[in-house]
Amino acid sequence: MSKRDYYEVLGVSKGASKDEIKKAYRKQALKYHPDKNPGDKDAEEKFKEAAEAYEVLSSDDKRARYDQFGHAGMNGGFNGGFGGGMTMEDIFSSFGDIFGDAFGGAFGSRRSSGRTRVNKGTNLRLKVKLTLEEFAHGAEKKVRVSKYVTCNTCHGSGAASDSDVTTCSACKGTGHTTRVMNTILGQMQTTAPCNVCGGEGKVITKKCHKCYGEGITQAEEVIPLSIPAGLAPGMQLSVTGKGNAARRGGINGDLILIIDEEPHDQLLREGNDLIYNLFISIPDAILGANVEVPTVDGKVRIKIDPGTQGGKILRLRGKGLPDVNGYGKGDLLVNVNVWIPKNLTRDEQKIIEQYRSSSTFTPKPDADDKGFFDRVKNYFS
Repeated sequence: MSKRDYYEVLGVSKGASKDEIKKAYRKQALKYHPDKNPGDKDAEEKFKEAAEAYEVLSSDDKRARYDQFGHAGMNGGFNGGFGGGMTMEDIFSSFGDIFGDAFGGAFGSRRSSGRTRVNKGTNLRLKVKLTLEEFAHGAEKKVRVSKYVTCNTCHGSGAASDSDVTTCSACKGTGHTTRVMNTILGQMQTTAPCNVCGGEGKVITKKCHKCYGEGITQAEEVIPLSIPAGLAPGMQLSVTGKGNAARRGGINGDLILIIDEEPHDQLLREGNDLIYNLFISIPDAILGANVEVPTVDGKVRIKIDPGTQGGKILRLRGKGLPDVNGYGKGDLLVNVNVWIPKNLTRDEQKIIEQYRSSSTFTPKPDADDKGFFDRVKNYFS
């Protein structure tokens, strides 16, 4: 089933402000919250869908990418939202603070059931250069990244042994404390992270000797990437869970890939179109010829008609790059240049001199030649 538009999911316009998006998400989340709809799978899916939409639209970078490329800019083997298997607890951990005490009061069962704060690792950003061939066909690549990984001695707990982790006595393992205050409006209940355990619900009595209680260490990791076809320079893709590991367990951050272009030695990119500057000799321009031109799929032969003028642009349809949204391919534009030699032998000069006064060689531009600048403007604007 195809994904719904994120703006449609939250019921806001494309020009909505961050506050409007936040309010719209809060409204959807309250409506479909699992505690309000126990056992309702449809409500749970809509709750996740709203969280995914908010996760993208609340981020300036992801929202700009989504506005430009749609869901294609979020997918292709990567995840821009929560489509990569995030759990309900992950959503509560990431966005719980957006609701203040709304869920704690209206849906207290989930908070009071012992849900503690879940740490989240930081994201990593990495520039990846692709060749035109890789833009056209996609690629399988591997990148080596220096990052924080889960400590292999304590397995991320931060403790020297399992017995060195105890339940926080201040919050009884819930990760939060509740205060009841008497006000002129009556009693008010507030919930805040426990200041003893930092919201984790557990306390380490003896720290791991390798990670010193952090649960993470610095290391290198080789990460395989499956790059989809049809990307464009400047796009950013998110590889879920391949960023830094979280302190003492939790959710890994993401690896943000910034797509860049490796210059091609013969072809230039202009959007989804490719441009090739073809140089032909004077005899080939006069008599016509069959020549080879490069494409991202290998060389192809094209016909040069007799009398071809310099500056003529030949269009090879569908020989460009695929569109990121799947709307076909661009074209290969062959810009024909007639090569004028700078040095001639004496015999060559005599031959050319014979044609200097010939009416055949006197320039007589036709309507097509006069419209050269218009053609260039149309092709390259």
